[in-house]
Amino acid sequence: MLNDGDLQAIGLTLQVAALTTMVLLLLGTPLAWWLARTQSWVKTPVAAVVSMPLVLPPSVLGFYLLVAMGPHGTVGQWTQALGLGVLPFTFAGLVIASTFYSLPFMVQPIQNAFEAMGERPLEVAASLRASRLDAFFSVVVPLCRRGFFTGVVMCFAHTVGEFGVVLMVGGNIPGVTRVVSVQIYDHVEALEYAAAHRLAAVMLGFSFCVLLALHLYNGVRRKGSGA
Repeated sequence: MLNDGDLQAIGLTLQVAALTTMVLLLLGTPLAWWLARTQSWVKTPVAAVVSMPLVLPPSVLGFYLLVAMGPHGTVGQWTQALGLGVLPFTFAGLVIASTFYSLPFMVQPIQNAFEAMGERPLEVAASLRASRLDAFFSVVVPLCRRGFFTGVVMCFAHTVGEFGVVLMVGGNIPGVTRVVSVQIYDHVEALEYAAAHRLAAVMLGFSFCVLLALHLYNGVRRKGSGA
């Protein structure tokens, strides 16, 4: 049986993952659209920055976010000037750190879908005098829904499994920043292997179900499109 601390950590983790996914869907979609369509020389360095969390050690990213959002950092001084205090070791700081760390898992699938769509659908929409906004929501989004679905699922699942970044920025505050990965670490550190095993098994089952659902969805989409 999971104890109250485990359940609290699961609830907090789901909140962070859901909010992070919503933020990245709003911010990542225009970024993916720009990366898919721009011919600017800036595209390559921006794409590299977006991809950095895939190869950068989480502790490194967490450290720089901690410094930036701390009392002497640029972001920290700005938030203090606004009367918001500092963000490290808060729920908001946890979401911001998760947003940076999960960025490529949202942007890249959507960008790939935009690029695979090609120019023809937009040309047809323009010939029918559809506005850019109307064409995006009525043409682009339906055609690229597989990319959106993949981005949302992978972003949510990746955020749920974070450890290094959330520990550096969020710390280990029960009910505020103690997510599932940190809770498992606490169990192991306290030699509570049975409790760690139960919670880890929940995460293992969750990860398998998410990936299974993603593969099944993509398989059905490929069959439906005749690919």
